[in-house]
Amino acid sequence: MNEIQSKKNALIKETKKLSQKKYRQQSGQYLIDGWHLVQEAIRANAAIQAIFVTSRGYEESKDSLQTVDAVLYLITEEIADYLSELPTPQGIFAIVAKENQLPGQLKGNWLILDNVQDPGNVGTMIRTADAAGFTGVFLGTGTADLYSSKVLRSMQGSNFHLPIVEGAIPEFIEVLRVQDVKIYGTELNKDALAYTNINTYPAAFILGNEGQGVQKDLLAVTDQNVYIPIYGEAESLNVAIAAGILMYHAAGLDH
Repeated sequence: MNEIQSKKNALIKETKKLSQKKYRQQSGQYLIDGWHLVQEAIRANAAIQAIFVTSRGYEESKDSLQTVDAVLYLITEEIADYLSELPTPQGIFAIVAKENQLPGQLKGNWLILDNVQDPGNVGTMIRTADAAGFTGVFLGTGTADLYSSKVLRSMQGSNFHLPIVEGAIPEFIEVLRVQDVKIYGTELNKDALAYTNINTYPAAFILGNEGQGVQKDLLAVTDQNVYIPIYGEAESLNVAIAAGILMYHAAGLDH
């Protein structure tokens, strides 16, 4: 095992740059922080490039780390503090290569996110899609970066369990239609269909920006737009809560 003693080490400085989106895009890599995420990456046979671990972290995970085909670096607690965005790092990190996640079979339930900017919401919705047995998640333009530390923490490893695709939503809608997937937009409009009346499987739901909702040009090309009734005085639901309600309704049609 290689040892690194200084946060000024060239590899450590390059690894720290992965906290920035532009360096993740340039390198095709991202950094995961914490034993649970590293363990999920190992279980999924993800393309782990390197693992950084403190003495403390190594003692807690050495049995699993011995099975990983990646370069292992022993780092100091000071370096762990430098690499982590957490107040109390667990002392283990991994560099993972981005992979093309578009599956060969697209038919099934999909979640589509249109300009959803809060990383906690994005990660929570992906984790819920995983739990609800969805085929995959599509991230449209303006949506929070899949590989940011906050999204990664919110997903809790679900990115290793189902395909997550990024791109232009209109083109993806047409791809899904070829697979006979019905496209539902979501809007606060009582002239739309109440979600409880959805009875078609498979389905794709478009959830929109926290402030503006789904863009009007997308609502105009869906098969049907739906709403979730609000019985109290709240103006709207949190987008992640709304997504969870819709996804579990759709999951019930499939099970």
